[in-house]
Amino acid sequence: MSRTLLGLLILALAAAPLSGSAAEPYEISVILPVTGPGAFVAHVEINSLTVIEQMTNKAGGIRGRPIRFVVQDDQSNPAVSVQLLNGIIAKKAPFVLGSTLAATCNATAALLKDGPVQYCFSPGVHPAAGSYQYSAGVDTGALLAAATRYLRERKLTKVAVITSTDATGQDADRFIDAIFGSAENRAMTLVAREHFNTADINVAAQLARIKAAGADVLIAWTTGASFGTILRGVRDTAIDIPVVSTPGNMLASQLRQYTNIMPKELFFPNMASFLTPDQLPNGPLKNKVAGFYDAFKAAGLRPPSGEGQVWDQILITLSALQKFGFDATPAQIHSYIDNLHGWFGINGSYDFRKFPQRGVGIDVVIVQQWDPAKEAGIPVSRPGGAEVK
Repeated sequence: MSRTLLGLLILALAAAPLSGSAAEPYEISVILPVTGPGAFVAHVEINSLTVIEQMTNKAGGIRGRPIRFVVQDDQSNPAVSVQLLNGIIAKKAPFVLGSTLAATCNATAALLKDGPVQYCFSPGVHPAAGSYQYSAGVDTGALLAAATRYLRERKLTKVAVITSTDATGQDADRFIDAIFGSAENRAMTLVAREHFNTADINVAAQLARIKAAGADVLIAWTTGASFGTILRGVRDTAIDIPVVSTPGNMLASQLRQYTNIMPKELFFPNMASFLTPDQLPNGPLKNKVAGFYDAFKAAGLRPPSGEGQVWDQILITLSALQKFGFDATPAQIHSYIDNLHGWFGINGSYDFRKFPQRGVGIDVVIVQQWDPAKEAGIPVSRPGGAEVK
């Protein structure tokens, strides 16, 4: 099940010599849902891995040695993910990248007591502070809090929520009550609360109740094909209200399939890396995002869609490897990330002392409205969710 990225690309690598010959690439283990329900996300994550591998090796690799990301497919299955991680642990790897889904990362967390470091690509997991597991991006609570502030300032106060019964939906449910029960959101009302199974082929009954409740906005928290199920139901039930969803669905390749069922207003709370350089003010963030886009163009790939979710996380891990070398221990990688602050990436400045296991919080979340014509998000809020007026 092992796949090597860039298998079709032969690069001229400026690698340091070893006994008169080029150094063998240092292999970095990656677990991703290449098949199964999470495959649509894994596709864009592989794009990031591909571009970073090429970019790093063109610049001379790590300490003069090229790298190679080796992807193993967990089939979107937690049991398979555990099996693959056990194999990586047996090889005494200092760190592993992935997997992608909250369910697979939750399943592997118990294996990491003494390492290796695992940089999970899902924002839907909540690693214990100080643990060897890290989570990409801001957590679901910060995403929902920023989105709710935007809705509140737009006077969209009658909120309906539909969540899937999987780990993604359960994660959202854990935050919903606290967010809508807070003093700042006392004008907001949850008029309907519905659930569905990701295997369901329709959600007509749930959406009929939402329509009857008179909601003026719908939060639909699920990822992948099940999000399409909700959008089809919204169209078929003739619900004409704004829809808010997880940034896991903000992928051009996915949303392109939903053109005929797209609501008039579709919003995603997301990070700055999902914006184009021209949408950002001059400064270090814009420069980082511009470099991100340039790297994709140099690799011959179209401008990124959801690749920014994992870009910084991959580079943070490589920076630890650069510091400690190829004999790095899990404890060294762990300590390096835990104490990292002032590291600037495409999502802003990271501070793991302030935001353990993530490095960033609600202050990097910008609500974006999906523009089908441009296949891009248009910022409609300031960082933190305040409406742009």
